[in-house]
Amino acid sequence: MIRFHTIDVSLPVFDPDVVRAWVSQVIEDRGFAVGELHYYFCSDEALLQINRERLGHDFYTDIVTFPLSDDPHFVSSEFCISLDRIAENATAFGRSYESELFRVMIHGVLHLIGFDDHTEKDQKDMRAMEEKCLLKILNN
Repeated sequence: MIRFHTIDVSLPVFDPDVVRAWVSQVIEDRGFAVGELHYYFCSDEALLQINRERLGHDFYTDIVTFPLSDDPHFVSSEFCISLDRIAENATAFGRSYESELFRVMIHGVLHLIGFDDHTEKDQKDMRAMEEKCLLKILNN
């Protein structure tokens, strides 16, 4: 089950069924099962507050991920995504808003299925997988 929620912003424009199918495909292609995934869209300020309260981090970010399951086979999580950060990063990186939104949405999923971004090699692998995943939805 994949659901979309808002905190203090309007839901971004995308086809929920297409996004659900895409996220599910990415998860299942890597040998995992879709559990409960909740995407919460919000402002920079709302995500900063969540980051402070739940993680003890005092900085802006585009996404925070909160795994919901201890079962490694099922991918279940809450994702909190700042639409302000999406817009700013899209401009900074010369991407469309839509591609940056989808990149961040799948970035959280990739963390849950084994990708990381702590080292330079990890970051390169993560970016390559993000791009591979983006091709599936942007060419849809």
